[in-house]
This record gives sequence, structure tokens and C-alpha cells, in this order.
Amino acid sequence: MTQNLDINDYYSTSDLALATAISLYYPLEVVDRSNPHKAQFLFKRDDNLDKFIESYWRGDLKVSPSSYFNQLKIIKARLYEMERSRNG
Repeated sequence: MTQNLDINDYYSTSDLALATAISLYYPLEVVDRSNPHKAQFLFKRDDNLDKFIESYWRGDLKVSPSSYFNQLKIIKARLYEMERSRNG
């Protein structure tokens, strides 16, 4: 699935909490499940995304708890839907 993408154009993380925070502001482009033990979440990279990630790791990022929780449910649903379709 990700073989046609230029990986340098994307930020990839397996950290669900970070992926959820990013996806509040940036579209989740791909959920790469090629490794059955760890999904990778890919986001189109730009200068603002890199700054956003730095804010996340510094603890400076402020988000609405309810928005974050709702987005986490969406990300998990997407992740597990793909898993079910692979096994089903």
C-alpha cells in the first residue's frame, strides 16, 4: 500500500496518542498495517506539521479533551476496521 508513496513526503508514527493529536489538524493519509504487530500512521509532511509535533513532545500542545477522545475513537475504528477486513 505504501510502496507508491515517497516516504520522505510523509511523517510516520506508530504512537497512537501522537497520531490522534496530529489527526485533529492534519488528515491521516495512510494506516500501514504491513507489520502485523505495529501499525504506522502516515501524515503528509510540511513545516507546520514538524512544529506541531515538536509542540506535542514539549507538552505545549493544548487540545479539547472531548475532541481528542472522539478523534481517538475514529482512529481506532479505522485501525480495527482494516484489521477485521484482513482477517474476515
